[in-house]
Amino acid sequence: MKTIKGPAIFLAQFMGNEAPFDNLKNVCHWAASLGYKGVQIPSNDPRCIDLQKAAESKTYADEIKGIVEEAGLEITELSTHLQGQLIAVHPAYDDLFDGFAPPSVRGNVKARTEWAVNQLKYAAKASKNLGLKAHATFSGALLWPTVYPWPQRPAGLVEMGFKELAKRWLPILNVFDEYGVDVGYEIHPGEDLHDGVTYERFLEATGNHPRACLLYDPSHFVLQCLNYLEYIDIYHEKIKVFHVKDAEFNSTGRSGVYGGYQSWVDRPGRFRSLGDGQVDFKSIFSKLSQYDFDGWAVLEWEDCLKNGEDGAKEGAEFIKKHIIRVTAKTFDDFAGTGSDETLNKKILGIQ
Repeated sequence: MKTIKGPAIFLAQFMGNEAPFDNLKNVCHWAASLGYKGVQIPSNDPRCIDLQKAAESKTYADEIKGIVEEAGLEITELSTHLQGQLIAVHPAYDDLFDGFAPPSVRGNVKARTEWAVNQLKYAAKASKNLGLKAHATFSGALLWPTVYPWPQRPAGLVEMGFKELAKRWLPILNVFDEYGVDVGYEIHPGEDLHDGVTYERFLEATGNHPRACLLYDPSHFVLQCLNYLEYIDIYHEKIKVFHVKDAEFNSTGRSGVYGGYQSWVDRPGRFRSLGDGQVDFKSIFSKLSQYDFDGWAVLEWEDCLKNGEDGAKEGAEFIKKHIIRVTAKTFDDFAGTGSDETLNKKILGIQ
């Protein structure tokens, strides 16, 4: 068995214009002061990294790695969540997602998609230059507006949607394969990959591409009422990235899974800081350790009530306490009597 690495923290929700959140060096020293050992870097944020430069210049990638290591940390993964979202966008969401792209390609779907594809390819090479083995992203979505089957979906629509999604991702997955990096898709509402069934549809459409893997975040499964522990039993071989994020679901007589268009603080399902929600992290860490997950436990802080800096401080200790240092021996070794083939045959009555 292997011991999970951590604690680590996803920097996306913390970056800002004031110190210590204004650049990579400052935020890394802040994270280290809280007890974190790793950082997951949002590649869309120029305060953290120039993604294209990290892909094209090993010297620059080494500089970024050096900044992180000088603070006593490691880079866990790069993230292209926002760029990955733009690989596939249903027309209903064009205006809403345009803000994820640079001004030069907004309002031009073809140019925006090409930009996003190039970003993912840069991420593959940048990950290689940084010595990383896994990557975090979103799949994007063509089918999400039809997630509830009313009106009735036309025959073949779902199959066509996943065929097109795979068509867009296959060249990207091949580049990641070239550089030896797994793509961890975050299974997330708003994405065509939002549960196990949709992931399996996508995996089949890609011809079971070996780099089409998973980012495991139990908070999204709590909000879907999906069994997040059994999910690990089913998909553990594909889980390459782990977001440690808490959530709670408290349905009422007025609102349930869909949330009634309410703000986060009023929704029955909402994300919480670690330890404030309903996720059974003891069982999660046990299962991941059982299945030899040796990646990073990365805090993703999202809470509509608690201050983020408090959540980050508490989160480091929470993850540290939940990481299981796996045993190197079996607990009942003291009672072992030894054996050989002759003895085993005698016990079984084999002549």
